[in-house]
Amino acid sequence: MLQKSPRLKRIQMVAVVFLTVAGIVNYLDRSTLSIANHLVSEELHLSASQMGLLLSAFSLSYAFAQLPVGALLDRFGSRVMLGLGMLVWSLAQVAGGFIQTLNHFLFARVVLGVAEAPLFPAGAKVVNEWFAVRERGRPTGTFISSSTIAPMIAPPLLTVLMLGFGWRAMFIIMGVLGILVAVGWYVVYRNRDEVALTDTETAHLDEGTQITESPKGLSFAEWGALFRLRNTWGMIFGFMGVIYMVWLYLTWLPGYLENERHLSIAHTGWLVSIPYIFGTIGMVSSGLIADYLLKRGMAPIRSRKWPLCIGLIGAAAFTVPAAYTPSTTLAIVYVSAAMFFVNLSSGTAWALVSVAAPRHLVASLGSMQNFGGYLGGSFAPVITGIVVDRTHSFVNALLISAGVAFAAAFVYLFVVREVAHTPLPSTANTQPT
Repeated sequence: MLQKSPRLKRIQMVAVVFLTVAGIVNYLDRSTLSIANHLVSEELHLSASQMGLLLSAFSLSYAFAQLPVGALLDRFGSRVMLGLGMLVWSLAQVAGGFIQTLNHFLFARVVLGVAEAPLFPAGAKVVNEWFAVRERGRPTGTFISSSTIAPMIAPPLLTVLMLGFGWRAMFIIMGVLGILVAVGWYVVYRNRDEVALTDTETAHLDEGTQITESPKGLSFAEWGALFRLRNTWGMIFGFMGVIYMVWLYLTWLPGYLENERHLSIAHTGWLVSIPYIFGTIGMVSSGLIADYLLKRGMAPIRSRKWPLCIGLIGAAAFTVPAAYTPSTTLAIVYVSAAMFFVNLSSGTAWALVSVAAPRHLVASLGSMQNFGGYLGGSFAPVITGIVVDRTHSFVNALLISAGVAFAAAFVYLFVVREVAHTPLPSTANTQPT
């Protein structure tokens, strides 16, 4: 095992810290509308179905922006693309504080979705560039944990801001915070090809890698070839089940506790944090489990696939009793367990990206996976809103989510395999790790 230089350790630490902070800001911005759900609905006179449409405007634009964003990331690097994305999404967040109509809000949420698209594919690319294969699970789990840390702190933090200054000021404050992080990322971070590495540092980073990298960067033929791989489609359709449940809880959990469990806004703000504590534990555990299984001799893709499947089945299994229990306390317990398992799956899915493609295609593959996830996930707020309007209950909405997660587990189990069937143009004589 090659030794890691102090400079390499500093670069890795800075990258992971900034990715985690950016991810927290990213999810705080997504959460503002969920936290302000009730007040925004009252002020703009929106039904549950209209609110579901507004919540889905983000996820749909986010999903369709993934495909071009992945290619742009692999072409221009994470420093520019993520920095620009953070700046634009923060401006869109600020604009949300000034809207007056549903259409204005829809436009702001669409821009927010497009601009937030680079974050997680960029994170996968950064981890692939700056970490050896054997150590990618932990940093992936760490920065992906931002997607549960933020929803965990969002309810109390954003509720305090909202009750103290109003929901419009809450949007503006969060937007300004994002602008500051965007500037910091661009000033501090450097892509791997912008740093003059020593031979020892390069050897450490490439240790265990069996993929021949393209010296010319991303080509359209290589990008298109990803769609001919069985694993790509397994990751696209499998991630739909992960994000459907993640997005249902992110967008509707406050509304569920207020309407189904009849809790006040103040109480909801604190109780929503509990499931996300367990979600964060699941997310962080995902990287540790993946690295542990890899060190124990399990093949790279398989070390990610099995925790993925277990997580999805566990999430489905605990969502069903959450739908039926008359006890608010038990509902929180079941939802917390479901959040642990679904976020175990979410973190492992991104760890899977880091070992399933060459370095110059990681962002592209990650964006394709995220496209599928949020295309499927965008239906969660709409379907939930329609179900609640028609049945005046969240029971059927939760059962639908459990069924989708269970089906996704079988997609990963039977479609994703250790070796892709179709070689990429730049790796015709090799196979991915």
